Amino acid sequence: MIVTTVMVQVKPEHIKGFIDATIKNHQESIKEPGNRRFDVLQSDDDPASFLLYEAYDSEEAARAHKNTAHYLAWRDAVVDFMAEPRKGIRYKAIRPV
Repeated sequence: MIVTTVMVQVKPEHIKGFIDATIKNHQESIKEPGNRRFDVLQSDDDPASFLLYEAYDSEEAARAHKNTAHYLAWRDAVVDFMAEPRKGIRYKAIRPV
C-alpha cells in the first residue's frame, strides 16, 4: 500500500472554494481502482490548514490518480487558492498489509 499525505495552506479568503473543489476530487478519487482511502482533513487550530491522506493499493494506482481528469481539474482549480506550494510526502505502509 502506498500512502501520500499532502499538506496544504490555503489563503483564508479561499477556504470555501478549496473545500468545494477538494470534495469534488475526493468524491471521484474514492471511485478509482486501487484507492483505499482519500481523507480530507481541516485543522481545528488553523482553518486554512488542510491535510489530504491518500492510500492506494500500489504505486501504479497512485501514479494513475495523477492522470485522472478529476485530479487535473482539482490541481488547476486550487493552485491560486494556496498560500504556499502544497507539500506531499510518500510512505510505504508497514501495517495494515
